[in-house]
Amino acid sequence: LLGGGGGGGGGKCGAPFFAPRPLRPSFSRSPLLLSAPTEPPSSSGRRGLAVLCRRAGELRRSAFGGLRRRGPGIARTAIGLRGVGTASTEDEYGEMRVDGETFKMDEFTLESGVKLKSPQVRYKTFGKLNEKADNCIVVCHALTGNASVDDWWSTLLGDGKLFDTSKYFVFCANILGSCYGSTGPSSTNPETNERYGLGFPMVTIRDSVRAHKLVLESLGVKKIQFVLGGSLGGMQSLEWALIGKELVSKIVVIACGARHTAWQIAISEVQRASIMRDPSWENGKGQALKGLGLARQIAMISYRSHNAYDQKFGRHLAKEMAAEVGTSDSNAAIKQGITPRFNVESYLHYQDQKFLSRFDAASYIRCTQKMDTHDVGRDRGGVEAALASLTQPALIIGFDGDLLYPLKEQEELARLLPNATLREVSSDAGHDAFLLEYEEIQNACADFLA
Repeated sequence: LLGGGGGGGGGKCGAPFFAPRPLRPSFSRSPLLLSAPTEPPSSSGRRGLAVLCRRAGELRRSAFGGLRRRGPGIARTAIGLRGVGTASTEDEYGEMRVDGETFKMDEFTLESGVKLKSPQVRYKTFGKLNEKADNCIVVCHALTGNASVDDWWSTLLGDGKLFDTSKYFVFCANILGSCYGSTGPSSTNPETNERYGLGFPMVTIRDSVRAHKLVLESLGVKKIQFVLGGSLGGMQSLEWALIGKELVSKIVVIACGARHTAWQIAISEVQRASIMRDPSWENGKGQALKGLGLARQIAMISYRSHNAYDQKFGRHLAKEMAAEVGTSDSNAAIKQGITPRFNVESYLHYQDQKFLSRFDAASYIRCTQKMDTHDVGRDRGGVEAALASLTQPALIIGFDGDLLYPLKEQEELARLLPNATLREVSSDAGHDAFLLEYEEIQNACADFLA
């Protein structure tokens, strides 16, 4: 998901970790492995069909201790983990596909009252719906994710895993405003036969959840055993509990808060400004590749932690410059009068280029604005009243190294929800720990869902 949801880079199956280079088209798998949107964003074609490199390694950390302590109405578990390793700066997304099933509507009224004409939702399901139609679970993706949970959380999907396909009917859908099959800025406006761009209206977290609920109703689902998501996916999980109080039995909320704060809005706005100040933006008609790449670099800094960057990159030179200077020591370059190009700079530029192959600038603006609309208390009497109205058991998972959605936000959720368990995970992976620390997530959920 994914949200939020950025991602590191590098790995043995694609571009070198340290050296940025343009991604090349690949048809190694299915023709449905298309980058989104499907139309080429520039005459150079640099954003054509591209398959993103899968994460080279898998994070394999295990808890080495558990301390359970209880506060008023909150059950907490603190887990200690080993220091950050290579996987903490690797890419958490694999191939970003647009395949799946499509749910079409004649019209959909947004929270704002605006009516979307002929919108659609792209979704995927795994496992089978039982006769009682009560074995559904919903997995919600993050900011730049898609419906293919079998790609970006494949370690949690399958027989005997958290998303047990022998037991559950697993559902994941792309959010409105995204560019992976659901209607968004990269879609064609049926009233003009032109690309929406920023003409696509603002959509909220609630809008997407209501649309996804309609999909499940069309599939005959009568009960959801649990909803799980991290970052923007966690925001959806909260809305699922509020919108579907009789439908949803339990929720798992990872790495988010009850509403988007000024800190998070500010970080999103700097990214949007980077896009909109690109000369090729043209008020949403252009692709703004330079601006989108810079927005991704800004996001990548917020998704990780000080320790992750320092331990992985330090002050070492980028690979090419290290070869030129004869050492990775940046001080050696400085003594030779060479302006150092640091390893971390190369990494950020690589992430910049890689992101251009899979996301759309106008969709990025609308999706970050969607996150900014997140406020469970809107029209519900405020945050405290809204959360107090929920009776479903809730598992809240937070990471102590998360700079973007700090642990205090998950502590607030656990304090205000009547039936919450808080799981605190110690990780240097930063905000992206919600995708990378999958073993700890599975362990925490196993206890909660037992």
